[in-house]
Amino acid sequence: MGVIRLMLKGFKEFLMRGNVIDLSVAVVMGTAFTSVVTSVTKGVINPLLAVFGSTNQLGLGVQLIPSKPATFIAIGPIITAAIDFVMVAAVLYFVLILPMKTIKNRFGTPKAAEPTQIELLTEIRDLLAERHDAVRAQRAADREVEKEHADDATEEQNVKVR
Repeated sequence: MGVIRLMLKGFKEFLMRGNVIDLSVAVVMGTAFTSVVTSVTKGVINPLLAVFGSTNQLGLGVQLIPSKPATFIAIGPIITAAIDFVMVAAVLYFVLILPMKTIKNRFGTPKAAEPTQIELLTEIRDLLAERHDAVRAQRAADREVEKEHADDATEEQNVKVR
């Protein structure tokens, strides 16, 4: 039972991250807009590409063997698909991504700047230097204590000898 709760808790955290929701919205919007772009390319771009094609009904492309229609390499659908992709990407960027980024920058909480590698290394160096100084001071104090004990022992021996 505990394993299932742990899995459900992890799944809930995954869903609540925010990235999943953003991604879902982007997929739905992209799918919906793809049909619009496909209609535009079929209605506008394909007829324009057909102008550059030959007089046959196959459209823009190259016929490898004139007597076999199956050997026709269609270039028009490739160009249409590339235009579809660029149009969908541009619309998603300018309609969804750019406005969201602007809103996030304007109203979002600013993140603290992460320290650079130089800053981190400088901090490590300073901490190591402090630690080294502390160890050196402790050793000097230990030597002083040992010296005092040695002086006391020598003085006791001198007292015994007299």
